[in-house]
Amino acid sequence: MQTEWLALLPLIILAAGGSVIFGIGAFWHQVPTALLFGLAVFTCLASGGTALLFPNVASNLSGLLAMDAYSSFYTVLFTIITLITLLLSYQYARQRAFAGDEFLGIILFASAGMVLIAASCHWLFFFLGLEMVSISLYVLIAIRRGDGPGIEAALKYFVMGAVASAFVVFGIAMLYGATGTLVIMKSLDLAGHPDNRFLLLFGLSLILVGLCFKISLVPFHLWTPDVYQGAPAPITAFLATGTKVALLSMFVRLALYGGDGAGALFAPALWTMASLTMVVGNITALAQTRVKRLLAYSSIAQMGYMMMALLAFKHTGVAAVIFYSVVYAFMDLGAFGTVGLLSPKESDRDVIADYQGLGYAQPGKAALLTLCLFSLAGLPATAGFIGKFMLFRAALEANLVGLALIGILTAIISLYFYLNIVVVLYMRPAEKKPTSAITGNEASLACFLIALIIFWLGLFPSSILSLIEKIVA
Repeated sequence: MQTEWLALLPLIILAAGGSVIFGIGAFWHQVPTALLFGLAVFTCLASGGTALLFPNVASNLSGLLAMDAYSSFYTVLFTIITLITLLLSYQYARQRAFAGDEFLGIILFASAGMVLIAASCHWLFFFLGLEMVSISLYVLIAIRRGDGPGIEAALKYFVMGAVASAFVVFGIAMLYGATGTLVIMKSLDLAGHPDNRFLLLFGLSLILVGLCFKISLVPFHLWTPDVYQGAPAPITAFLATGTKVALLSMFVRLALYGGDGAGALFAPALWTMASLTMVVGNITALAQTRVKRLLAYSSIAQMGYMMMALLAFKHTGVAAVIFYSVVYAFMDLGAFGTVGLLSPKESDRDVIADYQGLGYAQPGKAALLTLCLFSLAGLPATAGFIGKFMLFRAALEANLVGLALIGILTAIISLYFYLNIVVVLYMRPAEKKPTSAITGNEASLACFLIALIIFWLGLFPSSILSLIEKIVA
């Protein structure tokens, strides 16, 4: 019993921290924003620190949650993502008058939902985590009162997210009807069994549709550019990183649990979606004139790269996907985060032409944006280069030559729109005096952490690769 409590402690800390912040906000109407922000930061540090202190406390909680080294790894990652999001958004939210208990508490609950997704080995707990994240994000996207684009984006995400959740829950019901169990491993083990084969495959297909919507695989990606553009930039960073990394952790679990059964059955569909996602994401990004839409299509393409490697799960694909999901999280956090930091109070700086001359007017933030774009493009000395190399190597080792070739060609295409923003930053003079950007120690610390992690993982990838290989083994 004590082991189970230790295993659950990071999750309990996140939920308790969010509840305490809500309670303080409810009974102390003039509570200082700095106090609530400090509590949220402390909650992230305490949850992540607990997961680091007890990484090998293995407990499956009666087959519901697999609280082991794998889930501990993702718990630490989610708390870091949440912490950096808080640092990036603190001054941004204060300027726009939504830095209260609702904003901070909901972010912690969303983080708890991500941990639930990564740790789930039971379909109902997975769905609970998915809904915790989704409902939190519906609120966060529309949290700025009077913000028309944000409210519109939240409504679009709510409608499409509700449909995707309906697919998932109906698929889970079909699986239970076919197998008589909601334990993920047991249900996937029966995928190749002739009894109730149609019902089982139908249920898995519905779940797959819902998950592909959440991670923006083509053709389930159409919501992504509109939602990313309308949401406040730091919330977009959180949505683009935490949610997708959490669901990728579930995809890894499904690949390992499904093995030759479910994995082989759905390989052709995933091959097609991965190739279309890489092509559509990168080619559509070429035509974008707005930074957030461009980065939205970029994130769609990144999901295609990772799905390509996931098809090579028998080889080095799983380790490659986990490593690149870590890298992707910090690249997109930095890219969307700097958009928020470079934005005036009225609205996010979104038109690419508005970034002219910012490389000299705001050198530190522009340098971080440039670094993140270089890493997303996969240029050497960045974490993105190592990550893409591992993804393509895994695909080639699994004899997915055609898919790897599509990935390499689309990665070359992506160089144009990533470097175009860098050209605008440094090689075109500003047509008007740039408006002031967000300053503060919190933002500076977040920028430093993101840059440090991207350089560290690019220059010393073995520091985390050895850990990932042990976890996967």
